[in-house]
Amino acid sequence: MARFRLVISLVVIGLVIAGLGTSGFGATPALYAQEPSGTDEIVPLGPGVTPPRVTRQTQPNHPPKGFRISGTVLISVIVTPQGEPKDPKVLKSLEKEIDQSAVDAVMKWQFVPATKDGKPVATRVSVEIRFHDM
Repeated sequence: MARFRLVISLVVIGLVIAGLGTSGFGATPALYAQEPSGTDEIVPLGPGVTPPRVTRQTQPNHPPKGFRISGTVLISVIVTPQGEPKDPKVLKSLEKEIDQSAVDAVMKWQFVPATKDGKPVATRVSVEIRFHDM
């Protein structure tokens, strides 16, 4: 019987990926500027912008028994000024059902939003979810 361990982290993305967090379910917010989605302007992280912080995480559902998977799903989401994730995009896929499980979990997360000049702003972050056979 396969057992799985999930490692969830946010990754910092600019020109290169930096600060890949892999310690348990800890998370380090990320930089990933993209075109705005909806009415919130997406503010890139940088000087004068405090990054978002995860306050509630939900783990993805484990694959069905007999299904062995090992690898990473990378999901990009906008963190709104209200601290809610929206507009998910799978940037790195493992398998359709696993990807969807990871997206469903991330969409239940809650964040303290990024701030600029003391005001909450929308940012795009990339969430890396690692699936490991145990």
